[in-house]
Amino acid sequence: MNVNWFSADYLPWLILFFPLLSFVIIVLGTIRNVVASQVVAIAGIGISWVLSMILFAKAVWLADETLGEHVYGSAIDWLHLGANTFRMGVQVDPLTAYMLLMVPLASLLIFIYSAGYMHGDPHEARFFAYLSLFVGAMLTLVVADNLLMLFIGWEVMGFCSYSLIGFWFHKKSAMEAGVKAFMTTRVADVLMLVGIGYLFIMTGRMEDGPGFTLSFQDILRNEEMLKFLVNAQSVIWGTSAATLISVLLITGTVGKSSQFPLHVWLPDAMEGPTPVSAMIHAATMVSAGVYMIVRMFPLLSAGANFHHFEYNTAMYYMGIVGSVTALGAAVLAVGQSDIKRILAYSTISQLGYMVAALGIGAWVAAAFHLVNHAFFKALLFMASGSVIHAMEHGEHHAAEHGHPHEHHEEPDGLVMDYCAPPNDVNRMGGLLHRIPITAITMAIGGLSLAGFPLVTAGFWSKDEIIAEAWHGGLWNDPYPLFVLIMLLLGALLTAFYTARMWFLAFWGKPRTPAAQYAGPGWLRDRWVKWWNKQPFSGEDKLEQEHADPVTNRSAMLMEIPLMVLSFFAITGGWIGIHKDIVGKNPLHDFLAPTLLEHPEVVPFDFTPMLVSMIVALGGLGLGWWLYGRKPLAAGQTDPTEAALGPGIWKMLQNRLYIDILYRNYIVRPLERAAEKIVVEGIDRDTIDASLESIAEAAIWLGEAFKRFNTVVIDGFVDTTVEGIGSFAGWFRQIQTGRIQQYLLFVTLALLALGTLFLIQVR
Repeated sequence: MNVNWFSADYLPWLILFFPLLSFVIIVLGTIRNVVASQVVAIAGIGISWVLSMILFAKAVWLADETLGEHVYGSAIDWLHLGANTFRMGVQVDPLTAYMLLMVPLASLLIFIYSAGYMHGDPHEARFFAYLSLFVGAMLTLVVADNLLMLFIGWEVMGFCSYSLIGFWFHKKSAMEAGVKAFMTTRVADVLMLVGIGYLFIMTGRMEDGPGFTLSFQDILRNEEMLKFLVNAQSVIWGTSAATLISVLLITGTVGKSSQFPLHVWLPDAMEGPTPVSAMIHAATMVSAGVYMIVRMFPLLSAGANFHHFEYNTAMYYMGIVGSVTALGAAVLAVGQSDIKRILAYSTISQLGYMVAALGIGAWVAAAFHLVNHAFFKALLFMASGSVIHAMEHGEHHAAEHGHPHEHHEEPDGLVMDYCAPPNDVNRMGGLLHRIPITAITMAIGGLSLAGFPLVTAGFWSKDEIIAEAWHGGLWNDPYPLFVLIMLLLGALLTAFYTARMWFLAFWGKPRTPAAQYAGPGWLRDRWVKWWNKQPFSGEDKLEQEHADPVTNRSAMLMEIPLMVLSFFAITGGWIGIHKDIVGKNPLHDFLAPTLLEHPEVVPFDFTPMLVSMIVALGGLGLGWWLYGRKPLAAGQTDPTEAALGPGIWKMLQNRLYIDILYRNYIVRPLERAAEKIVVEGIDRDTIDASLESIAEAAIWLGEAFKRFNTVVIDGFVDTTVEGIGSFAGWFRQIQTGRIQQYLLFVTLALLALGTLFLIQVR
């Protein structure tokens, strides 16, 4: 069969193939050559990005015609099930195309950034191998045409996140963080797998249906299948099959997308290198959870009529969990000093926004915010890595200029309130003059995160979610009203902690020698002198000539992706502006055919937009008032800490003690139970004791056989041998060598024979 791999039906296979091929080539061929591994990894994701843009262009070209009702794709036979054949394949519908616009591009920029950030790491090649596998798994998840193939990509990403979070495995904290992430997400993944299995069983029970299947087209675009699942009784009394399956699938997202109460792994994932944080928190890992429930939304909302404010159990589950997560994570972000941990809680909060949006039926808004968030959050994490990089350089430069090298003892393992010195925003200050590109791009990303009105992508997608909640909750139903209030409070705190983070890091004067000398060498010094209107001296030019070109190239590789992502952090939201404002909403029109029933457009209302503006500007203004108007000085107490008091501040620093609660009342009891029941009771007292008893019985039986062998068998054989030997010794005596004696014996023998003969004759 002739296959045109560049047709839209087969192109998705190539898109996911090249990163996976890069992984194989690095592991088997270039693992000892860092530069070659970088080239292979970047080339793999670069080719996937080009192919994704080609496929996206084809999808946009057919968006007004058949895409949605008919999807691109192809499949292969994977497993024969009697009369049915389970097929594994790829598909491209509007939602897939929209994700392909973001995932490969964000991943490519993260790869380029990693080439600068990871410079000098002895295991850099292995790092790029893991990144390639990570992206290949995410692309597998995005283009999958069935839930099982999606789950395979989902689980491979879980392994990659464990490997990358604990990449610096020599640190006990990194090792523990990797295990924590892996085990926490496994809890949810097992329940999700149960839901997938139950869905597979139920599809096979439908009369005149497609048979056992997990295909998105057979389930999500089949109205009869959805009605059957809604009406079918589940194994739990009083619930439908659709409800039970939906709750189990959503629980998978609760773990993967770090929703309450399984949010505890994500802040500790900051122990991994910063490119890992950008990958996990933006383009891949946590986005996968939200993408899955966006994809499965027709099933999750089956039986509900949310356009008329009638919701089902699954939607209440998403709305409540998402709202609590959005506000709770924002509260915790306010009390953090680690720049990456602030952004980690910000990620949890924004993912809560998306989950809550799906809980009130805002499907397009959730998908819109998912992609926008990926762009500006990748920007923020990579900018934070640039800040940390600059602070680490600053500490070395400060020591070269006579400042004593500060010794910081790292804790042995994970400690909730510990903040590494290069990550501590309280030790920064004045970095705007030292790493201006990072400062400006991080300001753009921060404004988009805060929802700065009209000019940022984050505003338009967040405003869509708030508008949907406003439309449903203001006068109609208390449930969307609850979601609205929680999201508005979360948005206010988001704007505040974003401003706090930026002003503490970049504004005012340096609060430590490390901040004073932060930046990549002579480039930093030249910018500082230009900012202060000082001439660039001959000594500076001499330092420039002797500057390390590799260090400066690494800094440039880290800043180029920031500038590209800044563009999308501003413009990415313009495609989703409400049609009543600009006459057409391209994103809504493009995504709508993905669903069997096209989502409605909420009538434009200026009031929720005004509220959204007030909330964003209010939070940013409060942050400026406390941190920008009068910058924090060295040794000064954080204004938020002073306002909240040491008790509440310590509670926020310790994450409301939720992690400790889990450790004391879940993890340790399970460890003790495992120790007493599994290790001692089952393994040692039962299994080991049984094995020891069997071993003792076997030894006794072996000794008995040995005794029987020695006494009976060996005794009989030895006696027989000795008898034969004795007889042979006696019989040997007749052989004397004397012929006369032999003749005598012959004569006697003849006489004996003759006598016997005569006797017989008579």
